[in-house]
Amino acid sequence: MTEASATAGALKRLSDEGVSIWLDDLSRGRITSGNLAELIATKNVVGVTTNPSIFQAAIGSGEGYEEQLADLAVRGVTVDEAVRMMTTADVRAAADILRPVYDTTGGRDGRVSIEVDPRLAHHTAATIAEARQLAWLVDRPNVMIKIPATKAGLPAITEVIGAGISVNVTLIFSLERYREVMDAYLAGLEKAQAAGIEPAGIHSVASFFVSRVDTEIDKRLSVLGTDEALALKGRAALANARLAYEAYEEVFSGDRWTALAGSRANKQRPLWASTGVKDPAYKDTLYVEDLVAPGTVNTMPEATLNATADHGNIHGDTVSGGYAQARADLAAVERLGISYDEVVRQLEDEGVAKFEVAWQELLDAVTKSLTGKGVDGE
Repeated sequence: MTEASATAGALKRLSDEGVSIWLDDLSRGRITSGNLAELIATKNVVGVTTNPSIFQAAIGSGEGYEEQLADLAVRGVTVDEAVRMMTTADVRAAADILRPVYDTTGGRDGRVSIEVDPRLAHHTAATIAEARQLAWLVDRPNVMIKIPATKAGLPAITEVIGAGISVNVTLIFSLERYREVMDAYLAGLEKAQAAGIEPAGIHSVASFFVSRVDTEIDKRLSVLGTDEALALKGRAALANARLAYEAYEEVFSGDRWTALAGSRANKQRPLWASTGVKDPAYKDTLYVEDLVAPGTVNTMPEATLNATADHGNIHGDTVSGGYAQARADLAAVERLGISYDEVVRQLEDEGVAKFEVAWQELLDAVTKSLTGKGVDGE
């Protein structure tokens, strides 16, 4: 047995259960070293997601980007343009590497996501314009534009889907907002259909964040400190995600969906995001093993991907049928005085803010690189 086949058993089982494995990371080094291609070949990776924090980590050091930075400095481009040239170049290259997967799966997988400028999260018109620009810059059919699920993001999702651009909706924490996201997607498909755009070519995922929910609720449970409170630690995030899947099943079997399905439209798949375990007391594959359900995507940091390959225990669907317990777990948290609505609202605000900070740090690092190279070249 080869090393690749020995390590890929759990990942293959996960794929066989209908879960698409995407890598939650990208850098120039992954592309040029052949690492991304290797993960596709040996670790069942069929997609890539990025976000401002990932690009800040990749580009902030400048490693692997020296030649492009030097060229951008000579041209005297703005820092915003420089960042977009580098990020879209990485996404374009990754999309080319994943193109065979895209072709084989009919566009379902083989996707690479790139996010709109996080500073636009509360500006609908600017988000729409940025999404169009990013789709044009990357210029690959397998790109997905990430739009945050803020109130301002919802109408942007409809407009961008309506223009025939595939979308990854990000930063979803609440069940109510998730239903609004699915509604925005369906409205976008209807808009595209009315404009004569073939719905079959439009794909979307809804990125439902997992570990951050446990991090915040567990913190509040620990403050309470009672046996009842401590027994609920590590349960809220899974409960939340499982009820999201229940909502997905409901919406994508309803009359509105049935009318669109006749035109070969694609379901908007739930994507489990933030699946790296934050609490070392929990098993490092918790948010993989306990969120197995057909028609989903799990985007993993490489550490979680490797942990699943090494010792993951994939044993069928662990989501469907768990809805009553999930509701009971969230209700128990509420009874202890922890407000679900307050937690998810806080997490959305923090999520947007974290990406804004990461983006600004990236802009600052690139500004310093461009300035230094400009001085050296004079």
